[in-house]
Amino acid sequence: MPRKLVFFLAIVLLMTSVGMSTAQAKPSDDDPSPIIIDRTDYPVLYPSTPNLQGEAVWMLQARLQELGYDVDRNGQYNANTWGAVSMYQVAHGWEDNATVTQPIWESLLQSEQDEPCVTEQVQDETTKKTLIEIDVAKLNLTLYENDEVVVTYPVAVGKSSTPTPLGEWKIIHKSLNWGNGFGTRWMGLNVPWGIYGIHGTNKPGSIGSYASHGCIRMFNRDVEKLYPLVPWGTKVRIVKNGQIVPENFTPPAKMKKGSSGQKVVYVQSRLKERGVVFDGVDGRFGPMTEFAVKYYQAWHCLPISGEMDEATYRSLGLIK
Repeated sequence: MPRKLVFFLAIVLLMTSVGMSTAQAKPSDDDPSPIIIDRTDYPVLYPSTPNLQGEAVWMLQARLQELGYDVDRNGQYNANTWGAVSMYQVAHGWEDNATVTQPIWESLLQSEQDEPCVTEQVQDETTKKTLIEIDVAKLNLTLYENDEVVVTYPVAVGKSSTPTPLGEWKIIHKSLNWGNGFGTRWMGLNVPWGIYGIHGTNKPGSIGSYASHGCIRMFNRDVEKLYPLVPWGTKVRIVKNGQIVPENFTPPAKMKKGSSGQKVVYVQSRLKERGVVFDGVDGRFGPMTEFAVKYYQAWHCLPISGEMDEATYRSLGLIK
């Protein structure tokens, strides 16, 4: 066989083998892509192939670690993680299904200091009236003590599609060094419809912008300074240009006792502006908010139901 022909056949064989190797290495179009979950609205986490991934998983892993479970922080809802979830469910009387739902999230992130120990330090802290105010329009966070400004920091807040919740909240959870997107400090808020908090970041370039999934991001160096100044239960007021008012308000089909959400916040805030203060501006339509609505309706000669209706919305100026 001529040498040129042998050389040509060798080249063809080499190219064919490389092409087959590449084809085998290339992932199939049928291979599913991992689902990324960065949401804060109590997202459901469950075993899947490929593993669920994202900041919600990282938060879960960090919290399980704090509670003493042997779990790696890698942002993957893998067997190690859902196995720890199963153990947590069994320990707390839940169904063992390795699935994280809203009640599990709430149990994991509930306040651990409902009954704080009375120490000299706590007594000193309680003599101060501490308030955090976050203005999503000004992109800043201000710490007040006894109505005096202590310090102001720049922050990043939620994007338009995942806004930071306006309202009056309180710090119910504090943690160190969760890492990843949560930075070096975490201070959780009691928002009833999701997981929101003030925390550090691994994206310092986002500070001063609308970039988060609803949480308040700070430079790690700033949140580390703020953290020891903020006792459990500190009030956190989140406003837009100093106010808690909607830009556009569309009444829900029903708003009554048991409702929750950002629109409940707007109703509570408007009642407070009108001098009807029986409850907080915390997005929970509880018995005291129901009583406040009844009081307002009676005072303004409206049908007294304790539920929000068109006439009550109109009287409060929430609709025209």
